[in-house]
Amino acid sequence: MALEEKREKRPPVTPMMIEEEAALRNGSRGLPPGPWAEAAGPRPRTTERHIAVHKRLVLGFAVSILALLAVTMIAVMLSVRFEECGAAADGPPRAGGNGSLSGAARQPPGAGQPPGRPEEEVRGGEAAEEEEEEEEEEWQRRRELPPWARPRLPRHLRPLHYNLMLSAFMENFTFSGEVNVQLEVRNASRYIVLHAHRMHIDAVRVAEDKLAGGVRVARTFFYPQTQVFVVVLNRSLEVQRSYNLKIIYNALIENELLGFFRSSYVLHGERRFLGVTQFSPTHARKAFPCFDEPIYKATFKISIRHQATYLSLSNMPVETSVFEEDGWVTDHFSQTPLMSTYYLAWAVCNFTYRETVTKSGVVVRLYARPDAIRRGSGDYALNITRRLIEFYEDYFKVPYSLPKLDLLAVPKHPYAAMENWGLSVFVEQRILLDPSISSILYLLDVTMVIVHELCHQWFGDLVTPVWWEDVWLKEGFAHYFEFVGTDYLYPGWNMEKQRFLTDVLHEVMLLDGLASSHPVSQEVQQASDIDRVFDWIAYKKGAALIRMLASFMGHSVFQMGLQDYLTIHKYGNAARNDLWNTLSKALKRVGKSVNIQEVMDQWTLQMGYPVITVLGNETTDNIIVISQERFVYDRDTKPKDPARGDNSYLWQIPLTIAVGNTSHISSEAIIWVSNKSEHHRIPALEEASWLLGNINQTGYFRVNYDIRNWRLLINQLTRNHEVISVSNRAGLIDDAFNLARAGYLPQNIPLEIMRYLSEEKDFLPWHAASRALYPLDKLLDRTENYNIFNEYILRQVASMYLKLGWPTNNLNKSLVQASYQHEELRREVIMLACSFGNKHCHQQAATLISDWISSNRNRIPLNVRDIVYCTGVSLMDEDVWEFIWMKFHSTTAVSEKKILLEALTCSDDRNLLNRLLNLSLNSEVVLDQDAIDVIIHVARNPHGRDLAWKFFREKWKILNARYGEALFMNSKLVSGVTEFLNTEGELRELKNFIKSYEGGAAVSFSRAVETVEANVRWQRLYKEELFQWLRKSLTQ
Repeated sequence: MALEEKREKRPPVTPMMIEEEAALRNGSRGLPPGPWAEAAGPRPRTTERHIAVHKRLVLGFAVSILALLAVTMIAVMLSVRFEECGAAADGPPRAGGNGSLSGAARQPPGAGQPPGRPEEEVRGGEAAEEEEEEEEEEWQRRRELPPWARPRLPRHLRPLHYNLMLSAFMENFTFSGEVNVQLEVRNASRYIVLHAHRMHIDAVRVAEDKLAGGVRVARTFFYPQTQVFVVVLNRSLEVQRSYNLKIIYNALIENELLGFFRSSYVLHGERRFLGVTQFSPTHARKAFPCFDEPIYKATFKISIRHQATYLSLSNMPVETSVFEEDGWVTDHFSQTPLMSTYYLAWAVCNFTYRETVTKSGVVVRLYARPDAIRRGSGDYALNITRRLIEFYEDYFKVPYSLPKLDLLAVPKHPYAAMENWGLSVFVEQRILLDPSISSILYLLDVTMVIVHELCHQWFGDLVTPVWWEDVWLKEGFAHYFEFVGTDYLYPGWNMEKQRFLTDVLHEVMLLDGLASSHPVSQEVQQASDIDRVFDWIAYKKGAALIRMLASFMGHSVFQMGLQDYLTIHKYGNAARNDLWNTLSKALKRVGKSVNIQEVMDQWTLQMGYPVITVLGNETTDNIIVISQERFVYDRDTKPKDPARGDNSYLWQIPLTIAVGNTSHISSEAIIWVSNKSEHHRIPALEEASWLLGNINQTGYFRVNYDIRNWRLLINQLTRNHEVISVSNRAGLIDDAFNLARAGYLPQNIPLEIMRYLSEEKDFLPWHAASRALYPLDKLLDRTENYNIFNEYILRQVASMYLKLGWPTNNLNKSLVQASYQHEELRREVIMLACSFGNKHCHQQAATLISDWISSNRNRIPLNVRDIVYCTGVSLMDEDVWEFIWMKFHSTTAVSEKKILLEALTCSDDRNLLNRLLNLSLNSEVVLDQDAIDVIIHVARNPHGRDLAWKFFREKWKILNARYGEALFMNSKLVSGVTEFLNTEGELRELKNFIKSYEGGAAVSFSRAVETVEANVRWQRLYKEELFQWLRKSLTQ
């Protein structure tokens, strides 16, 4: 902040001075060729009488020049020495910092551009500052914000085409660029306002397209508050004319995670560097001046100049490469289709690749470190990518739009992956897979990330949301298709019907059950608002609503509607109403009339979700009462919008319902519930019959019943659970635990449901139980009576643990096992047994770890390695921790590295946990994107929760500076460190910290306070009730 304030006070240099100085340096006498040239007038004659005077003036001027040169040489020498010292200590200065990015002593070889100027110098002297102030006063008199101060770019210009030429200097991590933007004028204006951030502008020119005359630039300036660069012209641009904006600039290849940044890896003992981009959502402006909003689609022609030891990649294939004698090469890429800036991309690296081709001729390549390619670590991803492109082309009936798709595996990246059109970038852990040491869970993770990013090539890249308020239009669809696409690859895994429930629906309902939640579509006014819309509400709730929509429309009609939507809007932008209209028309074509917009607006424009309560009417046969209200965990919390209490929320709910008895369940019926309370007649509802709502959990809501119906359902599960579908068994478990946590149900109901699990042979209900138990376990794991809860869970797990046993070592077997469901069930039960202290489980884990240490051969079965590593570290001595630490450093397999690092957080030794926390911020030891996981996993450990919380507060400034701009990262960190704090003292500490902290993550902290308040409330109201029931149950 202080640095930016200083910048604004410095006297600026006019753009004219910049242009003239650059032209003189280049020997052009200020007359650049072509359309930029201005008319040169004849010089006036000089008379003889003036010659003598001129000679004296020239002599005096020459003496002055010599003196000035001497002073300048001394200053330059001192400056060079100072910069060398500074560079040695701190590395290259930041673009836009106090010093020039490049100069005579620091200009990269072959750059061919004048030294850059910091942002604060690109203005125009005191006179220009006065003009700027006068103009701002004029805008104030009009009671309007000037165009550069508005949260969105003004609409008077539209970019049609960018010609972008870059030179990347990997030896000192700088780059220079020249961008030529063809502009169409919609409304007359003398201002060109576009995004540019943290770069040095060297020259700006404006010319009328295809005409010789230029348009004079009066001045230019940066406006940091909105991250824009403003070009003020001497005259207005004319409507329906086309102009060319040329900007020459340079900047740093940053050592961070956004914009054009650098990463590195070690090969044969040598550290190698690469440069890669991450522009979504608002970081293209750090790499080139542009109209950095998704609505501004244009075509792009990119050229990248780099040393011949590197290769360059971009969205399109290389058209031509021009080699220079000095060891440099320029790659010219084909022109892109119409696209937005946020999924433009390029990379400069020395990777190698493997290649395949789809049936339709799309060339698919996977680029990675040479050693990873040589080991075949990218082969799995490459092969499924080819199959998935073919799947999507068939499902959407819209061909993949580019001639190639490159998958780039990089060591450092802020997210799992980014869907850049034609050049998707993945962090190595989410795409490289070694079959000999990767578990089913890891394979599933890699698969679903790839499926997600490929879906974006249609939803996001081909059809782009108009604005970020509807980011769920791309992220929700990509998340939903993670499960649909994985089902295509592995039909027996039932991902969309089963795993979707535990991994998406149940998970997002935890977040959306907070009063501090927000709608899927939420208003976005300015750049600072954009980051907060990229959260699990957009991804997971968006996916859950899409799944509900597909269910009540019918999947074939839904698919037809999506095909129409993509065909109509391809290469353009769309908003949610465009989708609703297209889907409504698809329904009409099959004779159904549902106003999709009317239904779905209630789900996308309101936060939260309903809990449906189904009550039997004891006075009237076959009549039930169905009511709806907003579900919240802490009903004492004040509503986010005080003018709107929770009672005002109302949804149109597609409630599917069925009647069952001990041996049979009826076919489902659908009831549209749109009022607070409704009476409905249910045929064949007998005394011993039970009701089941939300069949297969296709709806985005919870279902509660009267206690009598809950007892009937528990009895059914105990006697013959298979009458109820596997999806609904998982749903009953999740609903019961969460209804009890929020106070809608007695605390014993979910624990009574769990008793049937000893006979449950399907993975999904066990997985639902495990996930539902986890937050309850964290609420209790530091209480004095925790052993009572622990004992109860062990009893429920014991018989299934004995039945399933441990897997055998399967190093030589195929990774994709036919018995996926069985292996995942076994893994889930082993995890519960070891977590809650089953003695045999602990002994087995210790034996496997000891065998590995003594033989130096890892014979631990792949699918349970993470469980064994964690259990061994927690039970055994410091030598085991050091052994795991050593293996973490020595392994090159990214999947193994991840679980080894997480295992280190399982220690009971607080000194080791503190040591790990401090090491996590060393980027040479722990990758930036992994440090957050270390801190969160320590916080989940009851022995380390207070340590992580203390570390978080002490290091907040460092953490916020590192991750503050990266989507998800800060919110993930805040949530992970605070979600299991549950004492009055910790709540006070959190509130006091929020009062004193500086900057960022306000929404995340608000959510954290509500979560901890709910935890404290539960402890106060329900903890003793739960323990009383557990004591009674254990003595029976």
